Amino acid sequence: MESEKDLIVDVSTNEVRIALMENHRLIELNKETGGEHQITVGNAYLGKVKKVMPALNAAFVDIGDEKEAFIHYLDLGLYFGAFDEFVRKTNPNTDAASLYKNIKLGPILEKEGRIESVLTPGQMVLVQIVKEPISTKGSRLTAEISLAGRNIVLLPFAQKVSISQKISSKEEKRRLETLVTSILPANYGAIIRTAAEGKNAAVLVAEVKSLIAKWEDSWDKLSKSKAVQQLFSEYSKTTTILRDLLNDSFSNIYVNDEREYEEIRRYISIISPDQEKIVKMYDGKEPIFDHFEVTRQIKSSFGKVVPIKQGAYLVIESTEALNVVDVNSGIRAKTKDQEDNSFEVNKYAAEELARQFRLRDMGGIIIIDFIDMDNQEHRNELYKYMVELMQTDRAKHNVLPLTKFGLMQITRQRVRPVTEINTTEQCPLCHGTGKIASSLLIDEQIERKLSFYVTEKGLKSLTLKVSPILGAYLTRGLFSSFIGKWKKKYRCKINLVEVTDFSVLQNEFYDVKGDLLE
Repeated sequence: MESEKDLIVDVSTNEVRIALMENHRLIELNKETGGEHQITVGNAYLGKVKKVMPALNAAFVDIGDEKEAFIHYLDLGLYFGAFDEFVRKTNPNTDAASLYKNIKLGPILEKEGRIESVLTPGQMVLVQIVKEPISTKGSRLTAEISLAGRNIVLLPFAQKVSISQKISSKEEKRRLETLVTSILPANYGAIIRTAAEGKNAAVLVAEVKSLIAKWEDSWDKLSKSKAVQQLFSEYSKTTTILRDLLNDSFSNIYVNDEREYEEIRRYISIISPDQEKIVKMYDGKEPIFDHFEVTRQIKSSFGKVVPIKQGAYLVIESTEALNVVDVNSGIRAKTKDQEDNSFEVNKYAAEELARQFRLRDMGGIIIIDFIDMDNQEHRNELYKYMVELMQTDRAKHNVLPLTKFGLMQITRQRVRPVTEINTTEQCPLCHGTGKIASSLLIDEQIERKLSFYVTEKGLKSLTLKVSPILGAYLTRGLFSSFIGKWKKKYRCKINLVEVTDFSVLQNEFYDVKGDLLE
C-alpha cells in the first residue's frame, strides 16, 4: 500500500516550522528562522580568500559568517578559471551577459594541482555552501556553482548534460538530453533529475528559464560591488522540501498562513501543475501543530529516552565525535524464547531508528548497540532490514553489518547540525534544584501568603488553587481544618479549588477577577 504523506507548515512571526508526516507519523521536522543572512546549504556568496593552507591543499574563505568557511582544492571544480575571469572582469561598465557568453571554458583544472597556484589571500571567489557550520567548524564550500530545480540542476560554466541513472528508458534519456541541450544557452550545462522523466517540453523550458534568471539576477550585485556578499539563496525550506520530495504519493499540504499558501501554490503550479489542488489553507482555532498531533509527537520523539513498542526503548546520546544508541527491551517479554524476543525488539528498534535519523537529522558516525543475538541468521536479517529501512533516507549513508559485539555502525551525511529540542520543563516547585520545602511547613507558607494579601493588600475574597492531595490536607477535620481556622482568623472568604494538573505541594492565590496573585 502506498504511504500517505502530508506536509504541515506552521508559519509564525519569526520562523517557519515544517513537519513531514507519513501515515500520520512524524518523519521529518525542519525549521526556517527569519533573517536574510542565514547560512544555508545552496546559498552562493562572493567570498574573500583569507588564508591558503598548502599542507591541507585547502583555503579558508570569509563569506560574512563569524566562522571562516573551508574549501578544498578538489572542490574548486573543472572550470574554476572561467568563474575567476568572470568575477575579475565584471564591473558596472561591462555587459555581463556578453562577457559571460564569450568566456572560454578551458583549460580544465589539473586533478593533482596545488591550491597555492590557484588561490591567493585577498582574492575574491564565487562559492556555494555544501555543508552548514557545525559546532566549532565553519561552512564547507564548493566553487562549482549549481542551481537545483525540481527536474533540472543548472550548471553555469559547464558544457555537459548528464542524466540520472534511475531513468531506465534509452528513448526517454535521448529525448531529454536532446531537448535540454537545445534550450541551454552557451556556457551552461545541466543535470537532468529523475523527476524529469515523462515531463513535457513546456515544463522543462519554463524551469530552465527560471533557473537561468535566478543566476543572472545575481550578476547585478557582483558588478556593483566586489565586497563579501550573498549573491543568491537557496529556495525557502518549504519549497526545497517540495522540490526534493514531491511525488504522486503526496496527499495534502496544510498551511496556516495566506502568503505562504499562495507561494507554495505558485511553486507547485510551476513544478507539478496537476498537484496544485493538494495545497490547503488551515484556518482552525487550535494551533496547526496541535491539530495534526505534531506537538505531541515532537515531545515524545526528541528526548534522550525514546519509547518503542511494548515497553522497549532507545537511549540516544549525541556527542561531537559520534552518536550512540542503546537498545533496551525494558519490561517486554512476549515470547519465552529469549533469542526470538531479542530479534523482534531489535527490528522494532531499527524501524524507530530509521525515523529518528531523519527526524533529528543525525549525521557523522552512528553506533547502535542492539540486544545480543546468538543466531547468525538473525544478525544478517537485521542488517538487511536496516539497509531496506534506510532506502527512503535522502542523505547519503552507509550501513555496516553487525560486529561480533552486536554493534552496528552507520555513517550518514551531515550537512547541517543535528536537531535538538529540549522536551523537559523546569519543575515549578524546586526550580531545577531537585529539592522542595518540607511538607510540614506548607501550611505556614500558605498562611504567610494569605496574611500578606489580606492585611497588606486589603483583599477580602480569594480563590486558593491546590492539588487534590494538598486540598485534602488543608480541609481535614470538620471544625479544626486549616481553611476553617484561616477564615475566622483573617475574617475573609476563601474559595478552595482542587486542580488535578498541579504537583503535590503546588498552590496559587487568585483575586475575585480571577487574576493570579504574585
